Amino acid sequence: MAKPVVHALTRAVSPGLARCELTYLARVPIDVERAAIQHRAYETALAGLGCRVTRLPPAPEHPDAVFVEDTAVVLDELAVIARPGAPSRRTETASVAPVLARYRALAALEAPATLDGGDVLVAGRRVFVGRSTRTNREGFEALRAALAPHGYTVAAVETGRCLHLKSAVTPVGPDTVLLNPEWVSPEAFDGLRRILVDPAEPAAANALRVGDAVVFPEAYPRTRERLERAGIDTVAVDLSELAKAEGAVTCCSLVFTA
Repeated sequence: MAKPVVHALTRAVSPGLARCELTYLARVPIDVERAAIQHRAYETALAGLGCRVTRLPPAPEHPDAVFVEDTAVVLDELAVIARPGAPSRRTETASVAPVLARYRALAALEAPATLDGGDVLVAGRRVFVGRSTRTNREGFEALRAALAPHGYTVAAVETGRCLHLKSAVTPVGPDTVLLNPEWVSPEAFDGLRRILVDPAEPAAANALRVGDAVVFPEAYPRTRERLERAGIDTVAVDLSELAKAEGAVTCCSLVFTA
Protein backbone atom coordinates (compact mmCIF):
# COMPACT_ATOMS: atom_id res chain seq x y z
CA MET A 1 0.00 0.00 0.00
CA ALA A 2 1.31 3.42 -0.95
CA LYS A 3 2.34 5.66 1.91
CA PRO A 4 -0.12 8.56 2.43
CA VAL A 5 1.05 11.90 1.11
CA VAL A 6 1.61 14.54 3.77
CA HIS A 7 0.86 18.00 2.41
CA ALA A 8 2.17 21.26 3.82
CA LEU A 9 0.58 24.46 2.56
CA THR A 10 2.71 27.56 3.03
CA ARG A 11 2.78 31.14 1.80
CA ALA A 12 5.68 33.47 1.10
CA VAL A 13 6.56 36.20 3.55
CA SER A 14 4.83 39.47 2.68
CA PRO A 15 7.08 42.48 2.06
CA GLY A 16 4.76 44.27 4.51
CA LEU A 17 5.47 41.86 7.39
CA ALA A 18 6.66 44.73 9.59
CA ARG A 19 3.06 46.06 9.60
CA CYS A 20 1.78 42.79 11.10
CA GLU A 21 -0.90 42.57 13.79
CA LEU A 22 0.54 42.47 17.31
CA THR A 23 -1.23 41.67 20.57
CA TYR A 24 1.35 40.81 23.23
CA LEU A 25 4.71 41.85 21.80
CA ALA A 26 6.07 45.34 21.40
CA ARG A 27 6.75 46.31 17.80
CA VAL A 28 10.44 46.04 16.88
CA PRO A 29 12.20 46.22 13.50
CA ILE A 30 11.83 43.08 11.38
CA ASP A 31 14.38 42.15 8.73
CA VAL A 32 11.95 41.00 6.05
CA GLU A 33 14.66 39.62 3.77
CA ARG A 34 16.06 37.53 6.61
CA ALA A 35 12.52 36.41 7.52
CA ALA A 36 12.06 35.17 3.95
CA ILE A 37 15.34 33.23 4.12
CA GLN A 38 14.31 31.67 7.42
CA HIS A 39 10.91 30.77 5.98
CA ARG A 40 12.48 29.03 2.99
CA ALA A 41 14.66 27.02 5.37
CA TYR A 42 11.51 26.09 7.28
CA GLU A 43 9.92 24.83 4.07
CA THR A 44 13.08 22.83 3.38
CA ALA A 45 12.80 21.26 6.83
CA LEU A 46 9.20 20.25 6.10
CA ALA A 47 10.24 18.71 2.79
CA GLY A 48 13.05 16.86 4.57
CA LEU A 49 10.43 15.29 6.85
CA GLY A 50 8.53 14.00 3.82
CA CYS A 51 6.02 16.79 3.24
CA ARG A 52 4.89 17.79 -0.21
CA VAL A 53 5.20 21.56 0.18
CA THR A 54 2.76 23.70 -1.82
CA ARG A 55 2.94 27.46 -1.72
CA LEU A 56 -0.37 29.29 -1.73
CA PRO A 57 -0.66 32.32 -4.01
CA PRO A 58 1.39 35.23 -2.65
CA ALA A 59 -0.52 37.91 -0.76
CA PRO A 60 1.82 40.89 -0.52
CA GLU A 61 -1.06 43.14 0.55
CA HIS A 62 -1.55 41.06 3.73
CA PRO A 63 1.30 41.52 6.25
CA ASP A 64 0.30 38.39 8.23
CA ALA A 65 -0.43 36.10 5.28
CA VAL A 66 2.62 33.90 5.93
CA PHE A 67 0.79 32.62 9.04
CA VAL A 68 -1.51 30.34 7.05
CA GLU A 69 -2.45 28.15 10.02
CA ASP A 70 -4.97 30.76 11.14
CA THR A 71 -7.04 30.49 7.97
CA ALA A 72 -8.37 26.94 8.39
CA VAL A 73 -8.71 23.85 10.57
CA VAL A 74 -8.01 20.66 8.62
CA LEU A 75 -9.22 17.31 9.92
CA ASP A 76 -9.48 13.93 8.24
CA GLU A 77 -13.13 14.40 7.30
CA LEU A 78 -13.30 18.06 6.36
CA ALA A 79 -11.59 21.43 6.39
CA VAL A 80 -13.22 24.32 8.23
CA ILE A 81 -12.42 27.70 6.73
CA ALA A 82 -11.87 30.06 9.63
CA ARG A 83 -12.93 33.65 10.15
CA PRO A 84 -9.82 35.26 11.69
CA GLY A 85 -10.26 37.48 14.70
CA ALA A 86 -8.22 40.32 13.21
CA PRO A 87 -10.41 42.05 10.58
CA SER A 88 -7.34 42.79 8.46
CA ARG A 89 -6.81 39.04 7.96
CA ARG A 90 -10.28 37.88 6.95
CA THR A 91 -9.76 38.03 3.20
CA GLU A 92 -6.68 35.77 3.47
CA THR A 93 -9.01 32.76 3.46
CA ALA A 94 -10.22 33.36 -0.10
CA SER A 95 -7.10 31.85 -1.65
CA VAL A 96 -6.86 29.00 0.86
CA ALA A 97 -10.32 27.52 0.39
CA PRO A 98 -9.98 26.44 -3.27
CA VAL A 99 -6.68 24.68 -2.54
CA LEU A 100 -8.09 22.79 0.43
CA ALA A 101 -11.17 21.88 -1.65
CA ARG A 102 -8.93 19.58 -3.71
CA TYR A 103 -8.48 17.37 -0.64
CA ARG A 104 -11.42 17.92 1.74
CA ALA A 105 -15.08 18.80 1.93
CA LEU A 106 -15.33 22.37 3.19
CA ALA A 107 -17.29 24.15 5.88
CA ALA A 108 -16.94 27.85 6.61
CA LEU A 109 -17.51 30.01 9.66
CA GLU A 110 -19.68 33.07 9.32
CA ALA A 111 -20.18 36.29 11.31
CA PRO A 112 -20.37 36.89 14.20
CA ALA A 113 -18.06 33.91 14.72
CA THR A 114 -14.33 34.57 14.86
CA LEU A 115 -11.75 31.82 15.09
CA ASP A 116 -8.04 31.55 14.32
CA GLY A 117 -6.64 28.15 13.42
CA GLY A 118 -3.86 28.77 15.90
CA ASP A 119 -6.45 28.43 18.65
CA VAL A 120 -7.38 24.86 17.66
CA LEU A 121 -5.49 21.80 18.88
CA VAL A 122 -6.51 18.32 17.70
CA ALA A 123 -5.56 15.24 19.73
CA GLY A 124 -7.20 12.18 18.23
CA ARG A 125 -10.96 12.69 18.45
CA ARG A 126 -10.56 15.47 21.01
CA VAL A 127 -10.44 19.08 19.86
CA PHE A 128 -9.39 21.90 22.17
CA VAL A 129 -10.29 25.50 21.30
CA GLY A 130 -8.59 28.43 22.96
CA ARG A 131 -10.75 31.33 24.07
CA SER A 132 -8.34 34.07 23.08
CA THR A 133 -8.56 37.62 21.80
CA ARG A 134 -8.91 36.13 18.30
CA THR A 135 -11.50 33.38 18.92
CA ASN A 136 -14.89 34.17 20.44
CA ARG A 137 -17.70 32.06 21.89
CA GLU A 138 -19.55 32.07 18.57
CA GLY A 139 -16.44 30.75 16.83
CA PHE A 140 -16.14 27.94 19.35
CA GLU A 141 -19.81 27.01 18.98
CA ALA A 142 -19.66 27.13 15.18
CA LEU A 143 -16.64 24.85 15.08
CA ARG A 144 -18.26 22.44 17.52
CA ALA A 145 -21.37 22.30 15.34
CA ALA A 146 -19.31 21.64 12.21
CA LEU A 147 -17.42 18.78 13.86
CA ALA A 148 -20.29 17.17 15.78
CA PRO A 149 -21.43 14.94 12.86
CA HIS A 150 -17.92 13.49 12.69
CA GLY A 151 -17.70 12.32 16.28
CA TYR A 152 -15.30 14.88 17.72
CA THR A 153 -15.59 16.22 21.26
CA VAL A 154 -14.80 19.92 21.37
CA ALA A 155 -13.75 21.67 24.59
CA ALA A 156 -13.07 25.35 25.26
CA VAL A 157 -9.78 26.17 27.01
CA GLU A 158 -8.97 29.46 28.68
CA THR A 159 -5.61 30.97 27.76
CA GLY A 160 -3.67 33.87 29.18
CA ARG A 161 -0.65 36.01 28.37
CA CYS A 162 -0.31 34.57 24.85
CA LEU A 163 -1.79 35.07 21.41
CA HIS A 164 -3.21 31.61 20.67
CA LEU A 165 -3.84 28.29 22.39
CA LYS A 166 -0.96 26.85 20.38
CA SER A 167 1.32 29.51 21.82
CA ALA A 168 0.80 27.69 25.12
CA VAL A 169 0.39 24.02 24.13
CA THR A 170 0.95 21.82 21.08
CA PRO A 171 0.86 18.07 20.34
CA VAL A 172 4.30 16.46 20.09
CA GLY A 173 3.23 12.80 20.00
CA PRO A 174 0.10 10.63 19.59
CA ASP A 175 -0.91 11.20 23.22
CA THR A 176 1.58 13.85 24.30
CA VAL A 177 1.50 17.63 24.49
CA LEU A 178 4.15 20.23 25.23
CA LEU A 179 2.83 23.08 27.34
CA ASN A 180 3.57 26.16 29.41
CA PRO A 181 1.61 25.78 32.67
CA GLU A 182 1.76 29.55 33.24
CA TRP A 183 -0.26 30.21 30.07
CA VAL A 184 -2.71 27.29 30.07
CA SER A 185 -3.91 24.85 32.72
CA PRO A 186 -2.36 21.38 32.42
CA GLU A 187 -5.58 19.94 33.87
CA ALA A 188 -7.38 20.87 30.65
CA PHE A 189 -5.41 18.09 28.97
CA ASP A 190 -6.14 15.23 31.37
CA GLY A 191 -5.53 11.86 29.77
CA LEU A 192 -2.61 13.17 27.74
CA ARG A 193 1.06 12.94 28.65
CA ARG A 194 2.28 16.46 29.43
CA ILE A 195 5.81 17.76 28.93
CA LEU A 196 6.43 21.18 30.45
CA VAL A 197 8.60 23.84 28.85
CA ASP A 198 11.71 24.93 30.67
CA PRO A 199 10.68 27.84 32.93
CA ALA A 200 13.38 30.02 31.36
CA GLU A 201 11.74 29.54 27.92
CA PRO A 202 8.07 30.49 28.33
CA ALA A 203 7.45 30.81 24.58
CA ALA A 204 8.80 27.32 23.83
CA ALA A 205 5.49 25.42 23.82
CA ASN A 206 4.89 25.81 20.09
CA ALA A 207 6.15 22.75 18.19
CA LEU A 208 4.98 21.33 14.86
CA ARG A 209 4.53 17.57 14.76
CA VAL A 210 5.24 15.99 11.38
CA GLY A 211 5.15 12.21 11.45
CA ASP A 212 7.34 10.97 14.29
CA ALA A 213 9.34 14.20 14.62
CA VAL A 214 8.65 17.79 15.57
CA VAL A 215 9.88 20.99 13.99
CA PHE A 216 11.07 23.18 16.84
CA PRO A 217 12.59 26.66 17.23
CA GLU A 218 16.33 26.59 17.81
CA ALA A 219 15.87 29.54 20.19
CA TYR A 220 14.75 27.18 22.97
CA PRO A 221 17.52 24.61 23.54
CA ARG A 222 16.52 23.76 27.11
CA THR A 223 13.02 22.73 26.14
CA ARG A 224 14.33 20.94 23.07
CA GLU A 225 16.52 18.88 25.40
CA ARG A 226 13.42 17.96 27.40
CA LEU A 227 11.72 16.73 24.23
CA GLU A 228 14.75 14.70 23.21
CA ARG A 229 14.96 13.13 26.68
CA ALA A 230 11.32 12.14 26.28
CA GLY A 231 12.20 10.26 23.09
CA ILE A 232 10.87 12.86 20.65
CA ASP A 233 13.03 13.61 17.62
CA THR A 234 13.35 17.30 16.83
CA VAL A 235 14.38 19.30 13.79
CA ALA A 236 15.53 22.77 14.80
CA VAL A 237 14.75 25.84 12.70
CA ASP A 238 15.43 29.54 13.12
CA LEU A 239 12.28 31.67 12.86
CA SER A 240 13.58 34.54 14.96
CA GLU A 241 12.38 37.26 12.58
CA LEU A 242 8.90 35.77 12.25
CA ALA A 243 8.78 35.44 16.04
CA LYS A 244 8.91 39.25 16.21
CA ALA A 245 5.54 39.16 14.42
CA GLU A 246 4.16 36.72 17.03
CA GLY A 247 4.72 33.85 14.63
CA ALA A 248 5.94 30.34 15.44
CA VAL A 249 6.50 26.96 13.79
CA THR A 250 2.86 25.85 13.62
CA CYS A 251 1.71 29.23 12.27
CA CYS A 252 3.59 29.01 9.00
CA SER A 253 1.93 25.93 7.50
CA LEU A 254 -1.18 23.80 7.24
CA VAL A 255 0.00 20.19 7.45
CA PHE A 256 -2.37 17.32 6.67
CA THR A 257 -2.45 13.87 5.11
CA ALA A 258 -4.17 13.38 1.77
